[in-house]
Amino acid sequence: MTLAEKILAAHSGLDRVSPGEFINVRVDLVLSNDITAPLSIKEFHRLGVNRVYDPKRVVMVPDHFCPNKDILSAEQAKMMREFARQYDLLYFEVGRMGIEHVLLPEQGLVLPGEVVVGADSHTCTYGALGAFATGMGSTDIAVAMATGEIWMKVPPTIKFVYHGKPGRWVGGKDLILYTIGDIGVDGALYSVMEFTGEAIDALSMDGRFTMANMAIEAGAKAGIFRVDGNTRRYVKGRANRTYTAYEADNDAEYARVIEYDVSKLEPQIALPHLPSNVKPVSQVVDIKIDQVVIGSCTNGRLDDLRLAAGILKGRQVSTEVRCIIIPGTQQVYLDALREGLIEAFIKAGAVVSTPTCGPCLGGYMGVLAAGERCVSTTNRNFVGRMGSPQSEVYLANPAVAAASAIVGKIASPVEIAG
Repeated sequence: MTLAEKILAAHSGLDRVSPGEFINVRVDLVLSNDITAPLSIKEFHRLGVNRVYDPKRVVMVPDHFCPNKDILSAEQAKMMREFARQYDLLYFEVGRMGIEHVLLPEQGLVLPGEVVVGADSHTCTYGALGAFATGMGSTDIAVAMATGEIWMKVPPTIKFVYHGKPGRWVGGKDLILYTIGDIGVDGALYSVMEFTGEAIDALSMDGRFTMANMAIEAGAKAGIFRVDGNTRRYVKGRANRTYTAYEADNDAEYARVIEYDVSKLEPQIALPHLPSNVKPVSQVVDIKIDQVVIGSCTNGRLDDLRLAAGILKGRQVSTEVRCIIIPGTQQVYLDALREGLIEAFIKAGAVVSTPTCGPCLGGYMGVLAAGERCVSTTNRNFVGRMGSPQSEVYLANPAVAAASAIVGKIASPVEIAG
């Protein structure tokens, strides 16, 4: 079996599972946020149950519109907060919370070999830890909260092998953008993307989270990495329960095996209006921008902020650009503060926000007007994703985003830092 099949078999009480088979799966963690939790709560009440299956395995994080941006968002957060208190759930209030997909691994709430479901499509982020993690609809999440189980069809697995050593400014964001550009936004439809190869072995955990996060942008059910020394070091000291690391069998059957040599890969840019509309940065020239966003569940971790600060430190954001920095969690914020990164951002003319998903979905803290262009380290650039349907979003890694903020148009970090 593949890595994903091993995990699903273990969680369904079966010796083995095969693609296309329908199974009931025991889940280790159930997640929702301030947009999706209210729907799940309503459905939960319709079930007529009076308890969740395990209060310590149901997590709610108010990260999309919190601190509340308006009355409606305040009411949604209130509903979630009261439900979490009623059932004694794991709830992360403003001041202790962060962007859910950065927060949960940081807090040791997701571990290798587990099955995690969330009412958010980017729940697949946790595959970086060797977990099977996937997004589901709010009604399915309500049932998972009540029963601790889901039903699903076993997905096939596509194996992606990355050969070579990436260059200085190339990271996980570039590997996944290049991959999506190659296979398309439906290239891994309802499949597991299993990431392997020497370039992956050398990739930091933050880079792996980025890649797993964007598996959904290729239509995938999940993205997953094998557990190695990097994974174990990350989990050590965070885990508050035991875990099992699974390995794919040598004779595992894959739907496809796709191989890349990334030794000469440039930083990648996804142009409007699809994550698959990808070009190397050298081919994207003279595109003036109005805004830069560095953050999100894709690239709001400490490594990302370090990369951006390395470009911005001692330099100035263009007077024609708004540069918004969003640490992924309060801990990331604090670590960045202690390292002097926040000071570097502010001296460069950027603004630093409390952790939030806000601008990624066009919610607040960076909504675009008609005709404006944004370089963003987020995960989607659909029409109207960050505001006006007449705006444009260009997806890039943090170094490219920071360089672009300085130049005032899309730029390579090589232009700034060599």
